[in-house]
Amino acid sequence: MALLVIASCQLMVVLDITIVNIALPHIQSALDFSTTSLSWVVNAYTLTFGGLLLLGGRTGDILGRRRVFIFGVLLFALASLLGGLAQNAGQLLGARALQGVGGAIASPTALALISTTFREGPERNRAFGVFAAVSAGGGAIGLLAGGILVEWLNWRWVLFVNVPIGLLIALATPRFIKESERHPGRFDIAGALTSTAGMVLLVYGFIRAAQDGWRDALTLASFAGAAVVLACFILIERRSRQPITPLHMFADRNRAGTYGIMLCLAAAIFGMFFFLTLFVQNVLDFSPLEAGLAFLPVSAVIAIGAGLASRFLPVHGPKPFMVVGAILAAAGLAWLTLTDVHSTYAGSVLGPMLVFSLGMGMEFVSLTLMALSDVPTPETGAASGLLNATQQVGGSLGLSILVTMYGTASTNEAEKQVPDFLRQATPAERLRFQQTGQLPKPWSDEVLTAGVSAAFVMAAIFTAVAALIALLVIQVRPSDLERLKGGTGPGPM
Repeated sequence: MALLVIASCQLMVVLDITIVNIALPHIQSALDFSTTSLSWVVNAYTLTFGGLLLLGGRTGDILGRRRVFIFGVLLFALASLLGGLAQNAGQLLGARALQGVGGAIASPTALALISTTFREGPERNRAFGVFAAVSAGGGAIGLLAGGILVEWLNWRWVLFVNVPIGLLIALATPRFIKESERHPGRFDIAGALTSTAGMVLLVYGFIRAAQDGWRDALTLASFAGAAVVLACFILIERRSRQPITPLHMFADRNRAGTYGIMLCLAAAIFGMFFFLTLFVQNVLDFSPLEAGLAFLPVSAVIAIGAGLASRFLPVHGPKPFMVVGAILAAAGLAWLTLTDVHSTYAGSVLGPMLVFSLGMGMEFVSLTLMALSDVPTPETGAASGLLNATQQVGGSLGLSILVTMYGTASTNEAEKQVPDFLRQATPAERLRFQQTGQLPKPWSDEVLTAGVSAAFVMAAIFTAVAALIALLVIQVRPSDLERLKGGTGPGPM
């Protein structure tokens, strides 16, 4: 029951990253978002989530993980209610940012509670396997749930659905989870604020570059501001007696490699969900529910990959699963670069999506175990927060880079398609194009597909880098395998 409560919270937090993707066209028309500002419905959540995860993990260490866990869940539920009731764009973006704060408090505390609730060895390994499967598969489940809620009810229910779930988790937690020991410490507010602000500026710079070019003054100012703020963050962390990001964790070769792999893989998985959602709805003409169902196999295959990794980790160690998982993910994304306007779901999307998902399932179990190996109990919250932070920050930053690739490729393709369209268009179609600037089908499909294919090229490069890090950086000794086989838990690897 304790694992069910913890996994339910993680599922609620993770699936909210993607559940709104299906609803974005409906949100845009209902609250009068521009196409540019609509992307912030996703970014407002992921950036506050990723930027404050480290502070959330430290808060659990200092104040007690169970009480902090409950507070984060209730804050997430409240923000979801406010978002569902939003009457304009500003209210929704504020609620999404507040959701990110609640998730940043609840998610790292949930992972740390596994370390304090389950015994080291096979029991904890299985718990990590369940947690990793939920973390990895939550995105696909969110797309399915979003499709059902949008098609059967309306877009507001993709937010309202979190309210009863959050209340049930908050009520069940005191019954099945014990309070952890409190560790005296200080809150590194300056570190949390500078890390979040720096990432917001960096992501905004990439999104701005996709729309206005790399020479745009605001684009350059965003990148310069990000460099200054992130440099301040590093200086603050180096001088702080109790930093939000213990930099000594990066001194461990395997842990630093793990964070690098997670950064790359998160960029890839965020990009795959985002662009495939656009492709199946706009090019293949799937309804919201059909689009959600199209992603359902992802969850099943991720669970299979996570199960295989959990079972054979004591025999082979985590490194083979890290290497093979990243290679499979890269192969799936490389396969997706071949999609065009004549592609079908069964012939061009399902196969590469399953290959990618199998690799990701292997990765998440191995990365979770490696990140928390040999971490002192007082720092488990910070370690788990750092792992989750790299996932969210990697996803936000990676998606912004992929959007830049998409914008460049689609703009170039549009320049090729417009003359062809104008030659064949009727007077009414030409007038509509002059008013909206949007190409009708099939020309718009060609533009979107060219951009999506370019984005998948960069996503495949991210996963190839992850494979190289796993191969060249991660080291596992024979004694470490004996630890896993002997049930003493994942020692230093």
